[in-house]
Amino acid sequence: MRIPMKLAGGAGLAIFAALPAWAQDAALQAPAAAAGPTVDKGDTAWMMVATILVLAMILPGLALFYGGLARAKNMLSVMTQVGAVAAFAMLIWVMWGYTMAFGDGGNGFVAGFGKLFLAGVTSESTAATFTEGVAIPEYVFVCFQMTFAAITVALVLGSVVERMKFSAVMVFALIWLTIVYFPIAHMVWAGNGVFFEMGALDFAGGTVVHINAGVSALVAALILGKRIGYPTERMAPHSLTMTGIGTGLLWVGWFGFNAGSALEANGSAALAMINTFVATASAGLFWMLAERLSGHKGSALGFCSGIIAGLVAVTPAAGNSGPFGAIVLGAVASIICYLAVSVVKPKLGYDDALDAFGIHGIGGMIGAIGTGIVYAPVFGGPGGADFSIGSQLGIQIAAVAATIVWAAIGTAIAIFIAKALTGLRVSEQVEREGLDLGEHGERAYNY
Repeated sequence: MRIPMKLAGGAGLAIFAALPAWAQDAALQAPAAAAGPTVDKGDTAWMMVATILVLAMILPGLALFYGGLARAKNMLSVMTQVGAVAAFAMLIWVMWGYTMAFGDGGNGFVAGFGKLFLAGVTSESTAATFTEGVAIPEYVFVCFQMTFAAITVALVLGSVVERMKFSAVMVFALIWLTIVYFPIAHMVWAGNGVFFEMGALDFAGGTVVHINAGVSALVAALILGKRIGYPTERMAPHSLTMTGIGTGLLWVGWFGFNAGSALEANGSAALAMINTFVATASAGLFWMLAERLSGHKGSALGFCSGIIAGLVAVTPAAGNSGPFGAIVLGAVASIICYLAVSVVKPKLGYDDALDAFGIHGIGGMIGAIGTGIVYAPVFGGPGGADFSIGSQLGIQIAAVAATIVWAAIGTAIAIFIAKALTGLRVSEQVEREGLDLGEHGERAYNY
């Protein structure tokens, strides 16, 4: 996503009336006065719909996807954590997150603080889009980016479910958004961001959302420790039906995520749309193929996992690749994510409960680096004749490496602050009986 380099207030239109007849010809021949960006109703309507689609990815999409993967005794706690941190992120975003990411001025790592509490943002202010002279209302842009912050912090929770205190989750979300997400969003998408100026390609959030969330999920899981009984006890998903429904909602909502990142209803959005179809379809099928080649049956869980891996991988490439490149990227990411989840994770023994790192972290890395390849014209990408895969790969790898380091350090800080303030884990008794009752006093299922 190439976010506007600056956000401009709505310019008033000069109104001329009752011009003398003798001046009309001269006025027609005179150069037109420079006009400010005009709000396009079609672009605005599309971006409002895209924003709502991303919200659907969180509630109910991610909540059902993650909730179905958890054990029955933790279903409500997972859904509550996802919803609560997303809601908290929305409030933090309008208070200080938006200005840190996209405020005026600042430096390559964080923007200025002139838009704290959305100061200066009005129904008349605009955010410029890719088409010169065309804009969308700034409130729409604020809301669209707000949903990205909300889903990213919620994704992190996939690694720490079934054992982390709700109070610790909320403290972690507050600190993590402030020191990890907002700066990285600025670095990648703001006009003066360090990765943006490097020329790093990230159409809709491979680094900002998926590598950021995946790496943070791994670090959080390592610090928190394993669930009681892991890996000797069977901890199968309690409802693959819910996970399947959540997967479908995520795929539908992802069109807002990817196609919406064009910031306009145009050909770039259409390219992102078809890539979100074909990369995802490729990944879902290739995950099942990998299962069969490994001696297992092609599973519903595998298909759902492949769908998410494909969506993750195509996110940075959505508007930066042709459909053929997207198909290849989805297939490659799916196979590598399958190996990360089924081979690497058991060997290393870490407890990434819902594979947030194995799919979002690894898939995000494959997608971000792979974007440097599929951007080339040979894959149908928009790179010109002078585009160099080698040079772009170097830029992509540098951005990925820096994101990994920033996210890992920031997450460790956020986790240890949460530990100092609230403690991290629920008691052994609460963990064994389930967080639904122990943390929220409710059951998902009453028979």
